Amino acid sequence: MLIITGTMGAGKASVLDEASDILAKRQIVPAAIDVDALGLAHLPSGDCNDAVMYANLWSVCKNYAAIGVQRFLLARAIEDRAQLERCRDIVPTTNTVVCRLTATVAAMKQRVKTRETGILQREYVARVAKLNAILDRARLEDFIVANGNHSLSDVAWEMLIKAGWISN
Repeated sequence: MLIITGTMGAGKASVLDEASDILAKRQIVPAAIDVDALGLAHLPSGDCNDAVMYANLWSVCKNYAAIGVQRFLLARAIEDRAQLERCRDIVPTTNTVVCRLTATVAAMKQRVKTRETGILQREYVARVAKLNAILDRARLEDFIVANGNHSLSDVAWEMLIKAGWISN
C-alpha cells in the first residue's frame, strides 16, 4: 500500500490519478482510492463521517482484493498514527509506504482557493496551514516529494520510484 498524504492543495488526488496511469502503462494493476471521497456525505448531526468513510474503504478494498488486486494507492491526509493504523488494518497488504506531498503554503492555499469556489472556500483555505502544521508534527511519512515546480508526471514518477513500486 502506498499512501499519499499532504495538506489540502498538496495535489494528492492529482498525483494519485497520474500514478495510477503510469502504473497501468506498465501493466501494474493498483486500486487507486481517494479516501476522502468515500466519506462525502451530509450525515445527521452527531454522526461521524470518518466512521462511514473507513467502512466504505473496507468494502472497496474487499471488493478489489476479491478480484485479485494486491496493490493499493490511497490519497488521504493522515493526521495521526491511529489513522495510519486504521488504514493498515483495513487494506489487505503486508507493506505500507507513506509519501507526503509538499508545496509552499501559499501555493497550496492558491490551489484550494481556485478549486473550492463555494461557500466553504474561506474555511478550506484557512485549513491548509493548520493541517500542514498537524502533518509536520505527526511525521508519519517515509519520504517527501515536492509538488511545486515539476510536472504532475514528474512528481508521480518520483513518488513511485521512492516507494519502490517502479525503477528508473
